Amino acid sequence: MPHLSRSLGAALGAAVIAIPLTLAAAASIPPPEAGWTTVFADDFTGGAGTLPAASNWIVDTGHAYPGGPGNWGTGEIQNYTASTSNLAQDGAGNLRITPLRDGAGNWTSARIETQRTDFKPPAGGVMRIESRIQMPNVTGAAALGYWPAFWALGGPYRGNWWNWPAIGEFDIMENVNGINSVWGVMHCGVNPGGPCNETTGIVANRACPGSSCQSAFHTYRFEWDASVSPQVFRWFVDGQQFHSVSQNQVDATTWANMTSHQGYFVLLNVAIGGAFPNNNSGTTTPGPGIVPGRPMVVDYVTVSRRSS
Repeated sequence: MPHLSRSLGAALGAAVIAIPLTLAAAASIPPPEAGWTTVFADDFTGGAGTLPAASNWIVDTGHAYPGGPGNWGTGEIQNYTASTSNLAQDGAGNLRITPLRDGAGNWTSARIETQRTDFKPPAGGVMRIESRIQMPNVTGAAALGYWPAFWALGGPYRGNWWNWPAIGEFDIMENVNGINSVWGVMHCGVNPGGPCNETTGIVANRACPGSSCQSAFHTYRFEWDASVSPQVFRWFVDGQQFHSVSQNQVDATTWANMTSHQGYFVLLNVAIGGAFPNNNSGTTTPGPGIVPGRPMVVDYVTVSRRSS
């Protein structure tokens, strides 16, 4: 998630009128396709006003990991909490991460990460990380500073906090400022510069198919395909591929550093302000017209694998 310089054409940055919608969650997590095995799943079916299952998730709090980079390394300004005002299942099969602002202008929000740090494909196989998400339903000036994300970090980051980006990061769904676009990003190597052009990363983006990213649920998926040589990472929205990175795009040491460890953990969060929204708006975020209280709504998260 740490980015400083990605940008999008001005045409896509135009304000769009937000139409609030209440959309139902899917009835259940889609079953794995033939040949695939689900290794992690959360359908967020807990009672209304409850935190997600502690057996699956760690709730991050504060402005940084203990001893880690300030503002989570990104310049974001919110304080992450474990309050059910910011983080709660809704009783209808969704998890809601809701950024809030108090009377003094202080922002709170939520960030969670999987207990497990070992998500990777089997030797010669494929791994998928997938979630069905409605981004915060807010656009234009009211969205200036919103930064929702669904992503994965290399397991060795946990407890170290200073080995990014060498351990690898896959941003499966990122969005800023209510723009109708999903960004997919790979971070690797060294910062700044290096084979992944840090802090930007190797990046692609596109508009959400059919309905806007903000107005409806869309399914975001990342694949790590180790069944082919060179290996390939792929990003999808609603089953449509929009980004890929091949093993031969980086040097062997960089590839080994991000793929030979125990695997990855998955994160969900909504940040406010920071480098990425700043650089997509040409101003400091959050903007004066930002409206708090618009949640990112998560239907499910799954990780599945297919053997060779």
